Amino acid sequence: MQIILLDKVVNLGNLGDIVKVKDGYARNFLIPEGRARRATEAAKAEFEAKRADLEKAAAAKLAEAQAQATKLEGANVKITQKAGVDGRLFGSVTNFDIAEELAKMGFAVHKSQVRMPLGPIKIVGDSKVSLALHTDVVVEVGVTVYGETA
Repeated sequence: MQIILLDKVVNLGNLGDIVKVKDGYARNFLIPEGRARRATEAAKAEFEAKRADLEKAAAAKLAEAQAQATKLEGANVKITQKAGVDGRLFGSVTNFDIAEELAKMGFAVHKSQVRMPLGPIKIVGDSKVSLALHTDVVVEVGVTVYGETA
């Protein structure tokens, strides 16, 4: 299916690009999320008329994400979990836990923005996680896990 991107999509393209994607990806994700439209002649003409407004909105989102990244730079999240005497956690610290702690600190971060390439944290100590605030803005945040004996 040919679509027009209304937003930058990772590994696909930038605003205004006309790309071919699988039908299900377009129908089930891109179009309902408002990130794309079918590439019909009418849609292309309408997009060109709205192009300036869409570019301005995209620039505003990017500026907002960069401002939030400067506030988050060097932040450290402290989480206490139950742990054994050897430092292993009963359970793990996930992206949901980190997003919840950041919300308590006053930062609006969704759990899907927390990137944990090594998986959930399962030991007591310091770790680093990445926050993908925008497709172009990624900031590293420290996570300190404290053990609480049961």
